[in-house]
Amino acid sequence: SGQSLGYGFVNYVDPKDAEKAINTLNGLRLQTKTIKVSYARPSSASIRDANLYVSGLPKTMTQKELEQLFSQYGRIITSRILVDQVTGVSRGVGFIRFDKRIEAEEAIKGLNGQKPPGATEPITVKFANNPSQKTNQAILSQLYQSPNRRYPAPLAQQAQRFSRFPPMTIDGMTSLAGINIPGHAGTGWCIFVYNLAPDADESILWQMFGPFGAVTNVKVIRDFNTNKCKGFGFVTMTNYDEAAMAIASLNGYRLGDRVLQVSFKTNKTHK
Repeated sequence: SGQSLGYGFVNYVDPKDAEKAINTLNGLRLQTKTIKVSYARPSSASIRDANLYVSGLPKTMTQKELEQLFSQYGRIITSRILVDQVTGVSRGVGFIRFDKRIEAEEAIKGLNGQKPPGATEPITVKFANNPSQKTNQAILSQLYQSPNRRYPAPLAQQAQRFSRFPPMTIDGMTSLAGINIPGHAGTGWCIFVYNLAPDADESILWQMFGPFGAVTNVKVIRDFNTNKCKGFGFVTMTNYDEAAMAIASLNGYRLGDRVLQVSFKTNKTHK
């Protein structure tokens, strides 16, 4: 498509210049995103699968406090806390990516089941495994079954009454067990967006999903005769964690007078 994947590389002649660039630009707010600048590393077994999923966090905990809690176990590459798109309040769920897998393992040993400062309940810390692994189904379930969902009603059931292609049901209505982790298309993760207005266009999808991470493609499905949106579209994102966060935050999002259904594309959705 020619669209940016959301990341790039810069080679410096002088290592001091590279260090200065990182110190100056890392964390810079650029349009709607905060960019991450760090040294590129060759892939190796020691750095793979070092991403943690954390749930049960106090709603008052900030991203900085989350990093302070986990930094005692190693160097943190990235961290994120999921927030409600409307209220901006934390969902109590976050991700921490360490420099090395052994650091992530130590963080699990030290923090899983513990109560961080300000917490009344223990937190859960586990690996955010590769989406192809069955264990990630439980992670997805926890992500969707947040007690703070703004629209706990079975919206997907309502959608099925007038859609031949309902999205994957949410909030525990249908178990994810037995379903292949959907959406992976080789070039990224395909997200199904349902209940769009007839006048919806691609720019709306770019604006909604862009803040969550690298979006490679968006498409609104249109009626052949009227060229109006048929009520649904697709978004492709390169990173699984970012796609999962976008789904968790935007499913149930009210756009105009419509409540959106957002899920990974499944074989049951429109081709």
